[in-house]
Amino acid sequence: MKFQIKHECRGRIRVQMAQARMTMEQADLLEAWLQTLPDVERAVVHERTRCAVIEYDGNRRVILDALKRFSYQNKALDQLAPIHSTRALTRAYEEKLVGMVAFKAFRTFFFPAPLRAAYTVFRSIPYLFRTARCLLRRQLRVEVLDGISVGLSMVRREFDTAGSVMFLLGLGELLEEWTHKKSVDDLARSMSLNIDRVWLKTADGEVLTPLHQIQAGDQVAVRMGSMIPLDGTIIEGEVMVNQASLTGESIPVAKRPGSSVYAGTVVEEGECVLTVTQHSGQGRYDKIVAMIEESEQFKSAAESQAAHWADKLVPYTLAGSALVYLLTRNVTRAMSVLMVDFSCALKLSMPLAVLSAMGEASRFHATVKGGKYLEAMAQADTVVFDKTGTLTYASPVVAQVIPFGGKAESEMLRLAACLEEHFPHSMANAVVQAAKERGLSHEELHSQVEYLVAHGIVSTVCGERVVIGSAHFVFEDEGCAIPPEEQEKFESLPRQYSHLYLATGGVLAAVICISDPLRAEAADALNALRGLGVKKIVMLTGDSDRTAAAIAAQVGVDEYRAEVLPEEKAGVIQRLQAEGRKVMMVGDGINDAPALTQAEVGCAIGSGSDIAIESADIVLMRDDLQDVPRALRLSSLTLRDIKQNLFWAFCYNTIGIPIAAGLLYLFGGPLLSPMFAGAAMSLSSVCVVGNALRLGRARL
Repeated sequence: MKFQIKHECRGRIRVQMAQARMTMEQADLLEAWLQTLPDVERAVVHERTRCAVIEYDGNRRVILDALKRFSYQNKALDQLAPIHSTRALTRAYEEKLVGMVAFKAFRTFFFPAPLRAAYTVFRSIPYLFRTARCLLRRQLRVEVLDGISVGLSMVRREFDTAGSVMFLLGLGELLEEWTHKKSVDDLARSMSLNIDRVWLKTADGEVLTPLHQIQAGDQVAVRMGSMIPLDGTIIEGEVMVNQASLTGESIPVAKRPGSSVYAGTVVEEGECVLTVTQHSGQGRYDKIVAMIEESEQFKSAAESQAAHWADKLVPYTLAGSALVYLLTRNVTRAMSVLMVDFSCALKLSMPLAVLSAMGEASRFHATVKGGKYLEAMAQADTVVFDKTGTLTYASPVVAQVIPFGGKAESEMLRLAACLEEHFPHSMANAVVQAAKERGLSHEELHSQVEYLVAHGIVSTVCGERVVIGSAHFVFEDEGCAIPPEEQEKFESLPRQYSHLYLATGGVLAAVICISDPLRAEAADALNALRGLGVKKIVMLTGDSDRTAAAIAAQVGVDEYRAEVLPEEKAGVIQRLQAEGRKVMMVGDGINDAPALTQAEVGCAIGSGSDIAIESADIVLMRDDLQDVPRALRLSSLTLRDIKQNLFWAFCYNTIGIPIAAGLLYLFGGPLLSPMFAGAAMSLSSVCVVGNALRLGRARL
């Protein structure tokens, strides 16, 4: 590709493409491709000017050389193109806005007075209809104020005033609609499935395959605890599917052969094989948009209070307008009082503040499922952390394999990997990775694999029962024995590691020692939480007390609980709540789901299990614990903005209504016309919306 460097400074370069015209599709593709380059931190492409602004940290020459090799005709890049883009949406609303302003100017200067009056009467019909509908329903809402103002202006034959008022109201509605749709669209695009590979059924068995290679008609296997990656129809197996994120159903739904399943839902029980009906990305976007719009039902108390107060102000504004007319016999003053009301701006600013916060969260790859969860997070005084995969790295490593009963170390690791690969969790991933690094292939020799939450895995290999999991599961639940001659060896297991026990035929076959180092940022993240007002930090883990104590000492938690089962984790949350604490739970595993649901706000690490993500109210897609205090800081800023808008609303009404009533006129000042009062109302809406949207510039 040919291009010209237009401007350059340290870490930033602007280039213009040498093409006559750039389509929106080409701009999207180029922008997506630029963001895949390793040294590029941010890239924005403007199709109208054919320019790309690239922010980078590295060698500029590498970026420029790559740009020279870029071609729109490269079919390998097709998968990078976003299925849904905000570019067309932005263009459409820009054109609407320009057209609206241009038409207003045209009819003002070129329409004769009778034609302007006729057009004003026609445009007033929707406003008058909404007013009549509210009055018939005995509802005094903001729409009543708008309709009365427009109606009174026309009764007085002040058609230009009525036209200007409706223009300002329409302008505000357009900006509101644009901002809302863009916020929802940006948020939807940020909520990816977080799935890159799936189990494809072939004639030779199951093959781990990149998601983008899956086509309609392919057969995909999905097991318990995993997210369904694509829309499809079940052809084998029976499963219980959690569809809460898409349908709002809190109870899992049974799915059998012939049933349809949807991308983004989670298999809670069982396993199945489905035939794919839609390619990757198709259908999911619209469902996410619907979910986000439904999530706006989960309003915070502050949001609900604001909407309530906005409508409560309307009767007082009407009463004030009537009082002004009775005292002054001046319709203009009365109309100005109606138009200056701040209730519209108040209603508008609150949901936009929440949407802006959700959009800002998406920029550090966090997903917030509703405004009430932001408020719950801001009020949390206790944070409970899972240990494995949350406070520690999500990819622990196998430090040692200790065989028993004369078994071969490599064979035991191979067998463990064969079972663990079907259930993605941090410790399972460690076992699979260790086998891969040692060149151990693990063919599917086992029968159906059964996963018992927080315990382990059971299967049959070559007619022999095989179990792998915790000591409690292997020795107490399954009753497996330790070879008598190796009791001393068992008692001398390295204490600095977590242990995964493998037994075959009821006898211990190997102990896999797992090293699970603390995340580098964990201690700093917890200190940041304390700086934000968190009074107590608790760590829960199913690991042994010795392992838990070592991690607790390193990270500096106030309290820890070891050898905790999933239902016990939820019980710990309940006991903290009974003490009057507002609890936030942070976890990543299947075993964290009950606790995530029990807490006032559940926060899941996106690299964890799909059930944890489904159960959580806030999802942090990056493996960075600093995102927890970052999200807490964002929630506090959101509530601050909402309360600020409430405060300024009352201040504005306190000052604006007396001025509209003619206070300045008593001291020799001018009267405020309804048109200028409407402009003031619109300006106030712009101000509060700006305050709501400034979260996008917040330093978190």
